[in-house]
Amino acid sequence: MKDRLTVYTKYLLDFMFYAGILVTATLPFSIRFYGRSHPYFEEYWIQLTILFAVSGVLAISIIYELRKMFRSVLEENCFVRANVISLRRMGTCSFLIALVTAGRLLFYPTPAVFIVILVFLIAGLFSKVLARVFDTAVSYKEENDLTI
Repeated sequence: MKDRLTVYTKYLLDFMFYAGILVTATLPFSIRFYGRSHPYFEEYWIQLTILFAVSGVLAISIIYELRKMFRSVLEENCFVRANVISLRRMGTCSFLIALVTAGRLLFYPTPAVFIVILVFLIAGLFSKVLARVFDTAVSYKEENDLTI
């Protein structure tokens, strides 16, 4: 039996994945509803729906890759090429979210937008660097597996 943290993390990732799909799919309605009390959201409804939908799809992609990587953790086989590919994809998605979020600066620059951009730039860099570390670890592992 896996420890509680592992089980909790698996369920949390599953919840985030499916909730993310639901939230992204309902964006046109929720932004329209929120726009009733916030004129900015009403005025830029189409632009915000597009920006948030693209960001939502990219975020769902990141969670999808995390779920794939987590399966290898559960199988106790973390250092595999598939995880290197997942980390690279997560880094690319993070950079794209930062870029898409920067598009929001054209409509409504706030400190929160700058923070989101910074967080996803850091996440992208972290994922790309971690992909290189994993790539090296996988190479060492494969080399050692061949010598045994």
